[in-house]
Amino acid sequence: MSADTKNKSLYDFDVSDVSQLIGENIDAVIVVDPSIDAYKTIVRRGMFENFLKESGIYHDLILDLWFHFNDSNEKVSGDYQIFADNTGVFKSKYSRRLKLFLENDEKPHLVQLTVYPFDDATKYIFILDEFVDSESLQESLTSKKINTIQGSYLFSMYIDLVQDTTSSINVTEISDDVVNYNLKYSDWRMMIVNMIWPEDQEQFLLHTDPEYLKKNFTPGRTSSYDCMMRNLEGNYIWVKLIFSRAQTYNEEDYRFVFMVQDNHESSMEILSTLQKYEEMAIKDPLTGVFNHGEIESQFNSALSFCQKNDIPVSVMMLDLDHFKSVNDNYGHSIGDKTLKHFAKILMDFSAEKETLVGRWGGEEFIIVCRGKNSAQALEMAEVLREKVSAELFPDICQITCSIGVTELKKDDTFLEAFNRIDKAVYQSKDKGRNIVTLL
Repeated sequence: MSADTKNKSLYDFDVSDVSQLIGENIDAVIVVDPSIDAYKTIVRRGMFENFLKESGIYHDLILDLWFHFNDSNEKVSGDYQIFADNTGVFKSKYSRRLKLFLENDEKPHLVQLTVYPFDDATKYIFILDEFVDSESLQESLTSKKINTIQGSYLFSMYIDLVQDTTSSINVTEISDDVVNYNLKYSDWRMMIVNMIWPEDQEQFLLHTDPEYLKKNFTPGRTSSYDCMMRNLEGNYIWVKLIFSRAQTYNEEDYRFVFMVQDNHESSMEILSTLQKYEEMAIKDPLTGVFNHGEIESQFNSALSFCQKNDIPVSVMMLDLDHFKSVNDNYGHSIGDKTLKHFAKILMDFSAEKETLVGRWGGEEFIIVCRGKNSAQALEMAEVLREKVSAELFPDICQITCSIGVTELKKDDTFLEAFNRIDKAVYQSKDKGRNIVTLL
């Protein structure tokens, strides 16, 4: 401040003095021309000497100011940067607080932004000021309160379907404050659908369709559904999409609040629990292979597949030889260990051959081989028989298995096909065990 201005009487101040004071104290002044996507920096002091260029692309300036995470200078996913062009449009004065990071800074700089459009709104003046420490502390505490209130809501906005507008848009990972977007609801909907998991996009378009919302929501009604959506980092997470129609006294008003809630952690816990119970329903608890019910279902499915397609399917049954003597001589605990070891051999073998293995009961196991004819299945069974006989089992050293093989026929019933492999196994045992029989 010049000496003349400092000593001037209050009543002697005029516009030129105020302009001088602003020019001497404001941290940054930028002139923007959106029509050519460009800006020019008129004043830059303090942190803005490093943050701002003398001139540059307006789109990039918007990305630097808005499209980074609230707690770092890391930019949001490029998918969401398409909204930048709708953020930097101002038809009237606009003011908000920003958190800006310089490279290698651990803490953000809290900045007040004020935008003054020219009379015809074709150009803008951006004025930016950094807060002093005491104000920064107050702002930080306020932010914590806001974050506590907002909780897990990632995104919220106000929608007017009649006017086809969006307003009061808040993206909590970008800012604690409402962000200025100049965006029609119809445009927003077609942009955001690309962030939805491909398999969920059809459902999203249905539930966000203006006519659907008008038809299915009475005033005050709220509804939600879960889907997968790309977050600002570009990763798909589970979210809850919530629509609530505003309670108004005019039936022709169609105003909604829309929110996105992060429920990824709880959804993954639910999916994990469901998967655990699903495995309990289809897996044999001792050996970990399919249980009787599931392998029978797979058997029937393979039979149906064979009858509908010109692709061979074969099935084999395996029975451990003299398994009763293992239980009698070593005890049921060793018998269980033997069954588990035998099942692991079958699972490892099945993984390589892309076949399905299940426990039929006791020491009997079934393997379903899609795409394998009788000759191929017979060859596989011989390899498996030799592998089992050469294996050293814990506590009992060696044990063998007898195997029955059959190729499914177009006119087979389940019982007919099962009886063939069952008979084939018994023939293998009658011939001396550790043998493969094809029927």
